[in-house]
Amino acid sequence: MSQPSHSLRQIPVVVLAGFLGSGKTTLLNHLLHRSGGSRIGAVVNDFGAIEIDAMAVAGALGDSTVSLGNGCLCCAVDVSELDLYLERLARPSASIDVIVIEASGLAEPQELVRMVLASEQPGIVYGGLVEVVDAAEFDDTRVKHPEIDRHLALADLVVVNKLDRAPDAACVLGLVRSLADRAAVVPATYGRIDPEFLFDCRPGEERIGQLSFDDLHEHGKHGESGEHGHADHLHTAYDSLSFSSEVPLDPRRLMEFLDSRPEGLYRIKGYVDFGAYDAHNRYAVHAVGRFLRFYPEPWTPGDARLTQLVLIGSGIDASALGKELEACNSDAPHTADEHGMWGVLRYVQDPEEDLVEPPA
Repeated sequence: MSQPSHSLRQIPVVVLAGFLGSGKTTLLNHLLHRSGGSRIGAVVNDFGAIEIDAMAVAGALGDSTVSLGNGCLCCAVDVSELDLYLERLARPSASIDVIVIEASGLAEPQELVRMVLASEQPGIVYGGLVEVVDAAEFDDTRVKHPEIDRHLALADLVVVNKLDRAPDAACVLGLVRSLADRAAVVPATYGRIDPEFLFDCRPGEERIGQLSFDDLHEHGKHGESGEHGHADHLHTAYDSLSFSSEVPLDPRRLMEFLDSRPEGLYRIKGYVDFGAYDAHNRYAVHAVGRFLRFYPEPWTPGDARLTQLVLIGSGIDASALGKELEACNSDAPHTADEHGMWGVLRYVQDPEEDLVEPPA
Protein backbone atom coordinates (compact mmCIF):
# COMPACT_ATOMS: atom_id res chain seq x y z
CA MET A 1 0.00 0.00 0.00
CA SER A 2 1.31 3.45 -0.79
CA GLN A 3 2.50 5.74 1.94
CA PRO A 4 2.34 9.53 1.81
CA SER A 5 5.51 11.53 1.67
CA HIS A 6 4.88 12.96 5.14
CA SER A 7 5.10 9.46 6.64
CA LEU A 8 8.43 8.35 8.08
CA ARG A 9 9.42 5.01 6.60
CA GLN A 10 10.31 2.59 9.39
CA ILE A 11 12.34 -0.55 8.83
CA PRO A 12 11.31 -3.68 10.78
CA VAL A 13 14.02 -5.18 12.98
CA VAL A 14 13.57 -8.93 13.48
CA VAL A 15 15.43 -10.79 16.25
CA LEU A 16 16.29 -14.32 15.10
CA ALA A 17 17.11 -16.56 18.08
CA GLY A 18 17.58 -20.22 18.87
CA PHE A 19 20.13 -22.52 20.46
CA LEU A 20 23.22 -23.79 18.69
CA GLY A 21 22.37 -26.06 15.77
CA SER A 22 18.71 -25.08 15.54
CA GLY A 23 19.15 -23.72 12.02
CA LYS A 24 19.21 -19.93 12.40
CA THR A 25 21.87 -19.32 9.75
CA THR A 26 20.14 -21.75 7.37
CA LEU A 27 16.91 -19.82 7.84
CA LEU A 28 18.70 -16.51 7.27
CA ASN A 29 20.24 -17.89 4.08
CA HIS A 30 16.78 -18.94 2.93
CA LEU A 31 15.48 -15.42 3.53
CA LEU A 32 18.38 -13.94 1.57
CA HIS A 33 17.63 -16.19 -1.40
CA ARG A 34 13.87 -15.68 -1.25
CA SER A 35 13.73 -11.98 -0.42
CA GLY A 36 11.87 -11.11 -3.61
CA GLY A 37 14.38 -8.36 -4.33
CA SER A 38 14.21 -6.89 -0.83
CA ARG A 39 17.47 -5.68 0.68
CA ILE A 40 18.27 -7.33 4.02
CA GLY A 41 20.61 -5.92 6.64
CA ALA A 42 21.89 -8.80 8.79
CA VAL A 43 23.44 -8.08 12.18
CA VAL A 44 25.21 -11.14 13.56
CA ASN A 45 25.58 -11.19 17.34
CA ASP A 46 28.51 -13.60 17.43
CA PHE A 47 32.27 -13.90 17.13
CA GLY A 48 34.38 -15.90 14.72
CA ALA A 49 33.69 -16.66 11.07
CA ILE A 50 30.26 -17.57 9.71
CA GLU A 51 29.07 -18.61 6.28
CA ILE A 52 26.38 -16.59 4.54
CA ASP A 53 25.56 -17.43 0.95
CA ALA A 54 28.77 -19.47 0.76
CA MET A 55 30.83 -16.35 1.50
CA ALA A 56 33.00 -16.21 4.61
CA VAL A 57 32.27 -13.11 6.67
CA ALA A 58 35.03 -12.18 9.09
CA GLY A 59 33.47 -11.85 12.52
CA ALA A 60 35.56 -8.95 13.80
CA LEU A 61 34.44 -6.21 16.15
CA GLY A 62 34.34 -2.59 15.21
CA ASP A 63 33.61 -1.29 11.73
CA SER A 64 33.27 -4.71 10.10
CA THR A 65 30.57 -4.07 7.52
CA VAL A 66 30.74 -5.94 4.21
CA SER A 67 28.54 -5.87 1.15
CA LEU A 68 27.47 -9.20 -0.32
CA GLY A 69 26.60 -9.87 -3.92
CA ASN A 70 22.91 -10.41 -3.25
CA GLY A 71 22.47 -6.99 -1.69
CA CYS A 72 22.73 -8.02 1.96
CA LEU A 73 24.77 -6.10 4.49
CA CYS A 74 26.18 -8.25 7.28
CA CYS A 75 27.79 -6.92 10.43
CA ALA A 76 29.43 -9.03 13.16
CA VAL A 77 29.12 -6.89 16.27
CA ASP A 78 29.10 -6.79 20.02
CA VAL A 79 25.61 -6.13 21.38
CA SER A 80 26.79 -2.87 22.99
CA GLU A 81 27.23 -1.49 19.48
CA LEU A 82 23.80 -2.55 18.28
CA ASP A 83 22.23 0.90 18.21
CA LEU A 84 25.10 2.25 16.14
CA TYR A 85 24.56 -0.41 13.49
CA LEU A 86 20.80 0.02 13.54
CA GLU A 87 21.31 3.72 12.85
CA ARG A 88 23.66 2.94 9.97
CA LEU A 89 21.38 0.36 8.38
CA ALA A 90 18.30 2.57 8.78
CA ARG A 91 19.81 5.41 6.75
CA PRO A 92 17.86 5.98 3.51
CA SER A 93 21.11 5.74 1.55
CA ALA A 94 21.47 2.08 2.59
CA SER A 95 18.11 1.20 0.96
CA ILE A 96 17.52 -1.56 3.54
CA ASP A 97 14.01 -3.06 3.70
CA VAL A 98 14.40 -5.27 6.78
CA ILE A 99 17.06 -5.82 9.43
CA VAL A 100 17.57 -9.31 10.86
CA ILE A 101 19.60 -9.71 14.06
CA GLU A 102 20.88 -13.28 14.24
CA ALA A 103 21.51 -13.87 17.93
CA SER A 104 24.30 -16.02 19.24
CA GLY A 105 23.19 -19.53 20.16
CA LEU A 106 23.84 -18.65 23.79
CA ALA A 107 22.40 -15.13 23.72
CA GLU A 108 19.47 -14.03 25.85
CA PRO A 109 16.85 -13.02 23.26
CA GLN A 110 14.89 -10.92 25.75
CA GLU A 111 17.89 -8.61 26.12
CA LEU A 112 18.20 -8.13 22.37
CA VAL A 113 14.47 -7.42 22.10
CA ARG A 114 14.76 -4.87 24.92
CA MET A 115 17.65 -3.18 23.13
CA VAL A 116 15.66 -2.90 19.90
CA LEU A 117 12.65 -1.49 21.73
CA ALA A 118 14.86 0.97 23.60
CA SER A 119 16.59 2.17 20.44
CA GLU A 120 16.35 5.89 19.81
CA GLN A 121 16.49 5.43 16.03
CA PRO A 122 13.24 6.80 14.52
CA GLY A 123 13.77 4.86 11.30
CA ILE A 124 13.22 1.41 12.80
CA VAL A 125 10.34 -0.51 14.33
CA TYR A 126 10.42 -3.77 16.27
CA GLY A 127 9.66 -6.62 13.88
CA GLY A 128 9.28 -9.51 16.30
CA LEU A 129 11.21 -12.28 18.04
CA VAL A 130 11.57 -15.41 15.93
CA GLU A 131 12.68 -18.49 17.90
CA VAL A 132 14.05 -21.40 15.87
CA VAL A 133 13.66 -24.87 17.39
CA ASP A 134 15.43 -28.08 16.37
CA ALA A 135 12.54 -30.57 16.32
CA ALA A 136 14.84 -33.60 16.21
CA GLU A 137 16.71 -32.52 19.36
CA PHE A 138 13.94 -30.67 21.16
CA ASP A 139 13.70 -33.00 24.18
CA ASP A 140 17.47 -33.01 24.69
CA THR A 141 17.61 -29.24 24.25
CA ARG A 142 15.05 -28.73 27.02
CA VAL A 143 17.17 -30.87 29.34
CA LYS A 144 20.38 -28.98 28.55
CA HIS A 145 18.77 -25.55 28.29
CA PRO A 146 15.58 -25.41 30.37
CA GLU A 147 15.39 -21.68 29.66
CA ILE A 148 14.07 -22.54 26.20
CA ASP A 149 10.58 -22.74 27.69
CA ARG A 150 10.86 -19.09 28.70
CA HIS A 151 12.23 -18.14 25.27
CA LEU A 152 9.27 -19.80 23.57
CA ALA A 153 6.85 -17.96 25.83
CA LEU A 154 8.42 -14.65 24.71
CA ALA A 155 8.49 -15.43 20.99
CA ASP A 156 6.20 -13.86 18.42
CA LEU A 157 6.90 -16.55 15.82
CA VAL A 158 8.29 -20.05 16.44
CA VAL A 159 9.87 -21.98 13.58
CA VAL A 160 9.94 -25.71 14.35
CA ASN A 161 12.84 -26.66 12.09
CA LYS A 162 14.18 -30.07 10.98
CA LEU A 163 10.72 -31.51 11.39
CA ASP A 164 11.52 -34.21 8.85
CA ARG A 165 14.10 -35.65 11.27
CA ALA A 166 11.85 -35.76 14.33
CA PRO A 167 10.68 -39.26 15.38
CA ASP A 168 7.25 -37.87 16.35
CA ALA A 169 6.73 -34.57 14.55
CA ALA A 170 3.13 -34.14 15.72
CA CYS A 171 4.15 -34.55 19.36
CA VAL A 172 6.91 -31.95 19.06
CA LEU A 173 4.58 -29.47 17.36
CA GLY A 174 1.94 -29.98 20.05
CA LEU A 175 4.45 -29.47 22.84
CA VAL A 176 5.91 -26.33 21.26
CA ARG A 177 2.44 -24.87 20.78
CA SER A 178 1.66 -25.50 24.43
CA LEU A 179 4.82 -23.62 25.46
CA ALA A 180 4.47 -20.71 23.03
CA ASP A 181 2.24 -17.93 24.35
CA ARG A 182 -0.05 -16.91 21.47
CA ALA A 183 2.83 -17.12 19.00
CA ALA A 184 2.38 -18.41 15.48
CA VAL A 185 4.07 -21.83 15.26
CA VAL A 186 5.33 -22.73 11.80
CA PRO A 187 6.69 -26.18 10.85
CA ALA A 188 9.73 -26.15 8.56
CA THR A 189 12.53 -28.16 7.04
CA TYR A 190 15.86 -26.61 6.03
CA GLY A 191 14.70 -23.32 7.53
CA ARG A 192 12.19 -22.74 4.75
CA ILE A 193 9.59 -20.26 5.92
CA ASP A 194 7.86 -17.75 3.75
CA PRO A 195 9.63 -14.36 4.03
CA GLU A 196 6.22 -12.68 3.99
CA PHE A 197 5.86 -13.73 7.62
CA LEU A 198 8.66 -11.29 8.45
CA PHE A 199 8.67 -8.55 5.84
CA ASP A 200 7.04 -7.34 2.63
CA CYS A 201 9.00 -8.73 -0.29
CA ARG A 202 9.72 -6.41 -3.17
CA PRO A 203 8.45 -7.49 -6.57
CA GLY A 204 11.04 -9.15 -8.74
CA GLU A 205 10.97 -6.41 -11.37
CA GLU A 206 11.88 -2.79 -10.77
CA ARG A 207 8.99 -0.47 -10.02
CA ILE A 208 8.50 2.97 -8.55
CA GLY A 209 6.91 3.43 -5.15
CA GLN A 210 5.70 1.07 -2.46
CA LEU A 211 3.63 -2.09 -2.86
CA SER A 212 -0.04 -1.36 -3.21
CA PHE A 213 -2.68 -2.82 -0.93
CA ASP A 214 -3.69 -5.25 -3.71
CA ASP A 215 -0.05 -6.25 -4.22
CA LEU A 216 0.28 -7.14 -0.55
CA HIS A 217 -2.87 -9.25 -0.61
CA GLU A 218 -1.96 -11.05 -3.82
CA HIS A 219 1.57 -11.78 -2.63
CA GLY A 220 0.31 -13.14 0.67
CA LYS A 221 -2.28 -15.54 -0.70
CA HIS A 222 -1.91 -19.08 0.59
CA GLY A 223 -0.68 -21.54 -1.97
CA GLU A 224 0.77 -18.85 -4.23
CA SER A 225 2.62 -20.18 -7.22
CA GLY A 226 5.39 -18.18 -8.79
CA GLU A 227 9.06 -18.08 -9.44
CA HIS A 228 9.92 -20.08 -6.30
CA GLY A 229 7.53 -22.94 -6.95
CA HIS A 230 5.40 -25.06 -4.68
CA ALA A 231 8.34 -26.84 -3.04
CA ASP A 232 9.44 -23.64 -1.31
CA HIS A 233 6.02 -23.28 0.32
CA LEU A 234 5.37 -26.92 1.18
CA HIS A 235 6.21 -26.54 4.86
CA THR A 236 5.67 -22.81 5.22
CA ALA A 237 1.97 -22.36 4.48
CA TYR A 238 0.33 -19.32 5.97
CA ASP A 239 -3.02 -17.61 5.72
CA SER A 240 -3.73 -13.99 4.99
CA LEU A 241 -6.74 -11.72 5.11
CA SER A 242 -7.22 -8.33 3.49
CA PHE A 243 -9.85 -6.06 4.97
CA SER A 244 -11.09 -2.80 3.50
CA SER A 245 -13.90 -0.58 4.72
CA GLU A 246 -15.26 2.77 3.59
CA VAL A 247 -17.05 3.03 6.94
CA PRO A 248 -14.86 4.32 9.80
CA LEU A 249 -14.05 1.89 12.60
CA ASP A 250 -15.08 2.32 16.20
CA PRO A 251 -11.86 2.56 18.25
CA ARG A 252 -13.25 0.69 21.27
CA ARG A 253 -14.43 -2.24 19.15
CA LEU A 254 -11.13 -2.38 17.28
CA MET A 255 -9.18 -2.48 20.54
CA GLU A 256 -11.40 -5.32 21.77
CA PHE A 257 -10.54 -7.17 18.55
CA LEU A 258 -6.81 -6.49 18.91
CA ASP A 259 -6.74 -7.41 22.61
CA SER A 260 -8.33 -10.78 21.84
CA ARG A 261 -6.45 -11.63 18.64
CA PRO A 262 -5.96 -15.39 18.39
CA GLU A 263 -2.90 -17.58 18.51
CA GLY A 264 -1.18 -17.78 15.17
CA LEU A 265 -2.10 -14.24 14.06
CA TYR A 266 1.45 -13.01 13.64
CA ARG A 267 1.20 -9.72 11.77
CA ILE A 268 -1.30 -6.91 11.31
CA LYS A 269 -0.42 -3.96 9.13
CA GLY A 270 -2.26 -1.18 7.37
CA TYR A 271 -4.23 1.97 8.04
CA VAL A 272 -7.34 2.72 10.07
CA ASP A 273 -9.89 5.50 9.63
CA PHE A 274 -11.53 6.36 12.94
CA GLY A 275 -13.83 8.92 11.33
CA ALA A 276 -15.11 11.62 13.67
CA TYR A 277 -12.96 10.29 16.53
CA ASP A 278 -10.00 11.89 14.74
CA ALA A 279 -11.01 13.61 11.53
CA HIS A 280 -7.49 14.96 10.92
CA ASN A 281 -5.48 11.71 11.00
CA ARG A 282 -5.48 8.18 9.75
CA TYR A 283 -3.68 5.66 11.96
CA ALA A 284 -1.00 3.33 10.63
CA VAL A 285 -1.17 0.12 12.68
CA HIS A 286 1.74 -2.27 13.19
CA ALA A 287 1.28 -5.44 15.22
CA VAL A 288 3.71 -8.33 15.44
CA GLY A 289 2.96 -11.07 17.94
CA ARG A 290 1.91 -9.26 21.09
CA PHE A 291 3.57 -5.98 20.12
CA LEU A 292 1.21 -3.24 18.97
CA ARG A 293 1.77 0.33 17.89
CA PHE A 294 -0.35 3.03 16.19
CA TYR A 295 1.13 5.93 14.23
CA PRO A 296 -1.16 8.91 13.50
CA GLU A 297 -0.58 10.44 10.05
CA PRO A 298 -2.34 13.57 8.75
CA TRP A 299 -4.81 13.01 5.96
CA THR A 300 -3.90 14.75 2.73
CA PRO A 301 -6.50 16.08 0.29
CA GLY A 302 -5.89 13.24 -2.16
CA ASP A 303 -6.27 10.40 0.35
CA ALA A 304 -9.27 8.09 0.06
CA ARG A 305 -10.76 7.82 3.54
CA LEU A 306 -10.56 4.06 3.92
CA THR A 307 -9.50 1.45 6.44
CA GLN A 308 -7.14 -1.04 4.79
CA LEU A 309 -5.61 -3.89 6.80
CA VAL A 310 -3.65 -7.03 6.00
CA LEU A 311 -3.54 -9.88 8.56
CA ILE A 312 -1.02 -12.71 8.27
CA GLY A 313 -0.85 -15.83 10.40
CA SER A 314 -0.64 -19.58 10.62
CA GLY A 315 -3.79 -21.60 11.20
CA ILE A 316 -6.02 -18.55 11.52
CA ASP A 317 -9.71 -18.48 10.58
CA ALA A 318 -9.62 -15.69 8.02
CA SER A 319 -13.37 -15.70 7.47
CA ALA A 320 -14.14 -15.34 11.18
CA LEU A 321 -11.55 -12.59 11.59
CA GLY A 322 -13.07 -10.72 8.66
CA LYS A 323 -16.49 -10.82 10.31
CA GLU A 324 -15.01 -9.58 13.59
CA LEU A 325 -13.43 -6.64 11.78
CA GLU A 326 -16.70 -5.86 10.02
CA ALA A 327 -18.32 -5.72 13.45
CA CYS A 328 -15.87 -2.91 14.32
CA ASN A 329 -17.57 -0.59 11.81
CA SER A 330 -18.97 2.46 13.55
CA ASP A 331 -22.76 2.49 13.82
CA ALA A 332 -22.72 6.28 13.96
CA PRO A 333 -19.67 7.36 11.94
CA HIS A 334 -20.44 11.08 12.31
CA THR A 335 -20.50 11.12 16.11
CA ALA A 336 -17.78 10.44 18.65
CA ASP A 337 -17.29 10.82 22.37
CA GLU A 338 -14.15 12.36 23.86
CA HIS A 339 -13.01 9.13 25.61
CA GLY A 340 -13.35 6.74 22.67
CA MET A 341 -9.73 7.01 21.52
CA TRP A 342 -8.10 6.39 24.89
CA GLY A 343 -7.47 2.70 24.19
CA VAL A 344 -5.79 3.48 20.86
CA LEU A 345 -3.70 6.32 22.26
CA ARG A 346 -2.14 3.95 24.79
CA TYR A 347 -0.27 2.45 21.83
CA VAL A 348 0.80 5.71 20.21
CA GLN A 349 4.42 6.28 21.09
CA ASP A 350 5.15 9.57 22.81
CA PRO A 351 8.29 10.94 21.12
CA GLU A 352 9.42 12.21 24.50
CA GLU A 353 9.32 8.76 26.07
CA ASP A 354 11.43 5.65 25.57
CA LEU A 355 9.90 2.59 23.96
CA VAL A 356 8.54 0.01 26.34
CA GLU A 357 8.43 -3.75 26.08
CA PRO A 358 5.52 -5.37 24.23
CA PRO A 359 2.43 -5.86 26.40
CA ALA A 360 2.29 -9.28 28.03
